[in-house]
Amino acid sequence: MDFQKPIKRSKELVPLSKEHHEALLFCWKIKQGLRNGTELKLLAEFVQWFWEADLEEHFRKEEQVLAVHLPQGNELVVQLYEEHMEIEALVRLCAMVQDEELLLQLADGLHNHIRFEERKLFPYAEEQLTPEVKAAVCEGLETLKPHSAWTHEFWLRKK
Repeated sequence: MDFQKPIKRSKELVPLSKEHHEALLFCWKIKQGLRNGTELKLLAEFVQWFWEADLEEHFRKEEQVLAVHLPQGNELVVQLYEEHMEIEALVRLCAMVQDEELLLQLADGLHNHIRFEERKLFPYAEEQLTPEVKAAVCEGLETLKPHSAWTHEFWLRKK
């Protein structure tokens, strides 16, 4: 197995990393739901719920609170925006078409995107941003958006 040493994140970007943990759980839950034979319609509803409750706002924070302070032509910043658009397009497709392959593509795409941000984009941002800008970013990330809980635990094994 490919285990990596935990990444030490600057305190200013920790809120984004915590949200990444929730998104990785989302990816895992989709895959577990597929393994458990969960109805594709229910998984598609879960995708829409997570987008509206969490992921859409997370993307907004990354783009409007963090990325605006980084060089816009930088390849990592460009990749951030491109992958956000691709993931959003997959979310929208999942609302229209309930398809196992599409759900897997979304789960894998989001998982890989989070790994990119944690391993490449965030270390780059931590290098580039001044302490003052990091503090401003941190302040901009502290807006909590409460959301309802998803109650159907389809990812648990059926007995």
